Amino acid sequence: MNAIASHTRTFVAAVIFALVGVSAFMFAPSREIAVVLNLLLLTVFLFAFEVVGVDVAAISIMVLLGLISHFSGLIGLPQPLVEGRELFRGFSGNAVISIIAVMIVGAGLDKTGLMNKVAGFILRVAGKTEARVIPAVSSTVGFISSFMQNVGAAALFLPVVGRVSARTGLPMSRLLMPMGFCAILGGTITMVGSSPLILLNDLMLASNKGLAPEQQMQTWSLFSVTPIGLALLSTGIAYFVLAGRFVLPGGDKARVTSGANAMDYFQQLYGLDYAAFEVVVPAGSPLVGRIINDIEQPNRLRVIAIMRGSDDLRIGPARDIEIVAGSVLGILGAPERLREFSAANGLQLREELETFAEQLSAAKSGIAELVIPPRSELIGQSARDLWLRKKYGVSLMALHRGSKTMREGDGVRDMPFQSGDALVVHTSWDTLAHLEKDKNFVVVTTEFPHEELRPHKVKAALGSFLLALVLIMFTNITLSVALMTGAIGMILLRVLSIDEAYRAVSWKSVFLLASLIPLGLAVETSGTARWIAEQTLSVLGGTPIWVIQLAIVILATFFTLVMSNVGATVLLVPLAVNIAIGAGADPAVFALTVALATSNSFFLPTHQVNALLMGPGGYRVVDYMRAGGVMTILFIVVLMVMLNLVF
Repeated sequence: MNAIASHTRTFVAAVIFALVGVSAFMFAPSREIAVVLNLLLLTVFLFAFEVVGVDVAAISIMVLLGLISHFSGLIGLPQPLVEGRELFRGFSGNAVISIIAVMIVGAGLDKTGLMNKVAGFILRVAGKTEARVIPAVSSTVGFISSFMQNVGAAALFLPVVGRVSARTGLPMSRLLMPMGFCAILGGTITMVGSSPLILLNDLMLASNKGLAPEQQMQTWSLFSVTPIGLALLSTGIAYFVLAGRFVLPGGDKARVTSGANAMDYFQQLYGLDYAAFEVVVPAGSPLVGRIINDIEQPNRLRVIAIMRGSDDLRIGPARDIEIVAGSVLGILGAPERLREFSAANGLQLREELETFAEQLSAAKSGIAELVIPPRSELIGQSARDLWLRKKYGVSLMALHRGSKTMREGDGVRDMPFQSGDALVVHTSWDTLAHLEKDKNFVVVTTEFPHEELRPHKVKAALGSFLLALVLIMFTNITLSVALMTGAIGMILLRVLSIDEAYRAVSWKSVFLLASLIPLGLAVETSGTARWIAEQTLSVLGGTPIWVIQLAIVILATFFTLVMSNVGATVLLVPLAVNIAIGAGADPAVFALTVALATSNSFFLPTHQVNALLMGPGGYRVVDYMRAGGVMTILFIVVLMVMLNLVF
């Protein structure tokens, strides 16, 4: 029934869009403009109703634009909408190359483990609740975005959000959209935070050439927009903290709570009711002076980590390690049994991991299932005989044989292994990856992070990143060249292999962006954009200045949804300057209004940042419409208030 209703809505919408498109040929001043309006309507329809994937929709529009341009004479167009040589130029455009480069740079930084440390810092500061994680992540990204391109900041923090999601159990879909929106908002804090603001002073100087001396505009300084940008960023953070539970999609928690799902699986299959906790051993505890082996079997617990002093941290410690006063133990066991054990031994029980939050996170370790194959050399030997934890890096929690499951306390570590035994173990994912190559085990658990970190490459990665950042901030080199310098540095310095660099790129985002660029070009060159602007602004004569300014904000917001924010800025700044002079307003403020309003790109995933995050977040266009619609209105209100307060 839902499918029928959905198809009905899509069909009705298609009919309405078609009727509007046909009527465009009646009121548009030229056939070129009418054709482009129809292409815009088709694009919005395909995006809004997801008839096909957004990347497929964008490519289809690009191909259709190419066909119309090629056969322009047959359909009565005086010239092609887009020249053939321009149709695919988006794939080599500055924006597309930049987004490819920042994905590679972000992957390189993540490969060194640096992003894991950033995620750990955020979690230490913010905890694990959505209401605290969102402002911590979003404000950090917003600050970084104020001095580098917002798509770069978003790509840089994409792996950080993945780490935070894995450790907290919060779905990626509830973290990525706030982070992405705040990356866009952070670009309004300084005059180098976004491409429109970077371009603005040059556009104003170009406009000055046609103005009288008394109308000449002064260019803006680096922090001229800071009060406005901070207000916008604060509004975005507050919006998601207060209303996020209503507007953000729930997402698929299976993507981020693999550890929890694994425990559910093992609980159902083997009856295991285990969870990870930390306990602190005070000086007067009976455990002081005892070894790990003494406490595990009698209490049916597994010690999977121990910290003795600031420089003695061990994961999967050997059973003969002595417990000293002040030790912190990472223990896996049934929650109720663990509470009884802690009370009986005077231990300080921590409900959440603190000391081992990094090492025992779902991104680094978890529960796995191994099977002893027929020709394994381990057959006939027990876990205790083999020193399984010390030699192989796995802590045996349970052994399943036939229809029976033996656990800690059932003598499981003293049972000689037999062919076909299923072992439930706790281990690091790095160790599990190595065991996949060991003929003594068959690794049943395959859904785990196969990640080979390269911490020894952190200096090379940071050097490549900082080089790109310096080129962006202190030279006038093209953004794509600066970012690609950092990307190729990651490859040449062996932070990433070339194959890893290819895999780091979201080609869906690349095709989405590159395919929309020729449509934006057609909107400009056909005169469609200028005609829409003139029609909108012609009805505002005699109205208060703030109403005219609001119209410019709304117009810029609309344009940036269907074309690049740079294109919208280049087109609208000259118009805004002339309108301001005619209305007796400050032309520099109106020009700034355009450059800021083109960051109001939340309603559709056409902005580079939104396109980048759409796949990892599992978002649909309707998700952006729901959350981005409210954000769009808030942006307009806050921008108008701050512009009139500050200027």
